Amino acid sequence: MAKRAQKSPRTGTPRTGAQRKTSAGGAQTALAHAGGQTLPEPEVLERMFSTMYRIRRFEEHTAELFQAGIVKGTAHSYIGEEAIATGACLNLNPDDYIGSNHRGHGHCIAKGADLKRMMAELMGRETGYCRGLGGSMHIADLELGILGANGIVAATMPLGTGAALAVKMRGGKQVVVAFFGDGGANQGIFHESLNLAAVWELPIVFLCENNQYALNTYYRQTTSVERIAERAKAYGIPGHTIDGNDVIAVYQTMGEAVERARAGKGPTLIEALTWRWGQHSMRANLREPRSMKEMEYWMDRDPIKHIEALLEQNGKGAKQRMKKVRAAVDQELDAAIDFGKESPEPDASVLLASVYAPHAAHEEPAEAGERELTFTDALNEAMHQEMERDSEVFVMGEDVAETGGIFQITKGLVEKFGRARVRDTPISEATFCGTGVGAAICGMRPIIEVQIFDFVTLMMDMIVNQAAKFRYMLGGVPTVPIVIRGPQGGGIRLAAQHSQSLEAWFTHIPGLVVIAPSTPFDAKGLLTAAIRDDNPVIFLEHKLLYLGQTGPVPEAPYAIPIGKADIKRPGSDVTVVATQIMVSRALAAAAQLEREGISVEVIDPRTLRPLDEETILESVSRTHRLLIAHEACTNGGFGAEVSAMVNEKAFDDLDAPIRRVGALDVPMPFNDALERTVIPSQEKIADAIREMF
Repeated sequence: MAKRAQKSPRTGTPRTGAQRKTSAGGAQTALAHAGGQTLPEPEVLERMFSTMYRIRRFEEHTAELFQAGIVKGTAHSYIGEEAIATGACLNLNPDDYIGSNHRGHGHCIAKGADLKRMMAELMGRETGYCRGLGGSMHIADLELGILGANGIVAATMPLGTGAALAVKMRGGKQVVVAFFGDGGANQGIFHESLNLAAVWELPIVFLCENNQYALNTYYRQTTSVERIAERAKAYGIPGHTIDGNDVIAVYQTMGEAVERARAGKGPTLIEALTWRWGQHSMRANLREPRSMKEMEYWMDRDPIKHIEALLEQNGKGAKQRMKKVRAAVDQELDAAIDFGKESPEPDASVLLASVYAPHAAHEEPAEAGERELTFTDALNEAMHQEMERDSEVFVMGEDVAETGGIFQITKGLVEKFGRARVRDTPISEATFCGTGVGAAICGMRPIIEVQIFDFVTLMMDMIVNQAAKFRYMLGGVPTVPIVIRGPQGGGIRLAAQHSQSLEAWFTHIPGLVVIAPSTPFDAKGLLTAAIRDDNPVIFLEHKLLYLGQTGPVPEAPYAIPIGKADIKRPGSDVTVVATQIMVSRALAAAAQLEREGISVEVIDPRTLRPLDEETILESVSRTHRLLIAHEACTNGGFGAEVSAMVNEKAFDDLDAPIRRVGALDVPMPFNDALERTVIPSQEKIADAIREMF
């Protein structure tokens, strides 16, 4: 076995030992010895050259098209790094997965993406991979196992971890490769993902393409270790630093890592040192921080020149075959460019149609029956029944298996379904949420428990930038069937960081479904519908509803239609739209006001997004007055949106200004008397209604 050449330490290139024998895609690849170096057979070298040349020419054409104004926005060139995607993907089977990043053209091409559809997407055309909705940074092809390029640094790591979890839970043999840059190695989700993948021994390879500079900053100025691969030691997994410009080194090291993952031995971290020839992006136009000496050194080590030299040394007639490859690739790219230019622009109808997958039609039971359940038992029963019905449903979160969660919502699940489907996670909200999103993209139906919903702030990137946008960015094709559920709200003296009502954040985000039940009957039926839905669902459960309230709940499985409000009490003088714990307080206020001659209609939207506007507007048209009650702060709360909707669509029906009753605009206090002062009460609702008359 030949040793890799010693490199200059000033350039950041590796000093590594002998190359390792590998297998490709689990099948042994014949190795031939030539010129003192262990090399794959010539046909493998030719595949390497063909892929690398396709990547190089695609990027060169993209740069030209950007300068011509045909490719708009921006694009991030992969020139100089072609050996990494090529060597990595040659080890993969068609059904293996890759997760990519903003510099992802090379990864997609190496995994087999169609150049016509890629070029059309860069031009924003209807025929592109994402129908012009994603652009350069979001190309994906789930049929090829390309989970998507991603504009958020390191996002591919938790998403890839989720894909690997889906593989393991299904007993599959696929492997996932998560490509990320050196900047991603300083993100919290880098460490969280390595830890989670190591703990669960998931079939994933984390491949760091260390091109040594972020937008403008040298990685040694921001990274505490000499080599990023050293961090693998902290998680008990193998770590390798290799020469990323040597396609043979990448191919062989990746081969071992893929074989290890496929054999069920868990993840590997590989750091491939390389160099991007251009600036961070085609749009950057920044001062060049890198020295000419560095640039010349790396450009002299052009990975394509390296593979050309190997072919010429080890294959008869190689020059002629390479000439044919170049001609064929150039012809293919000319056709791809023509295809993109000739393709139509997307019609505006694609916009709304791509945000949500259709909601399933459900028929709500006409009668709730006489059996009484608590709110918590109703949620628990929904999960039990859906996990029995569908083996793709699983639960994940902190302490959900060991203790059933701090509010006991998941009690008994692990005894019935086992730890493979009821998973206790590390305290790493961003990553176990992202892992759930990745698993959902691959067809699983995860239920993610947020221990206290205030902690959702740690998950926001995975919810808002990944789950909510994934279907849309990919042209309205994929589904992301994930439920993110947990307790929110105050009333039990947990103070400012454990008592917030954050529903308005989520109702603002297209792509999310937001559900907030107020009764045990609604809790079971809506959670069932949420689990069956093909969209990401934020499922909010008020803590006070956990405290012993009972109500009639049918024993048989049932689902309540998403987007359908419920009139909890009919009335004729004023409409009250109330959510969660405010529903019971509004009903109590209505009973009190009835004795004063005021008839109050109480509507529970149940689903906050999509909102059942029709039921609210019809009620206001009869009562001519509207009050909205919720626990969240009044300023910027969900009630403001309902108020605006009614003002715009039913202003002439109103006989009085719309009123809102919400919490004071302060964080939640600890003192119980102060907490009661902040949160709307039955009396506050009743007084606000009286003032309307």
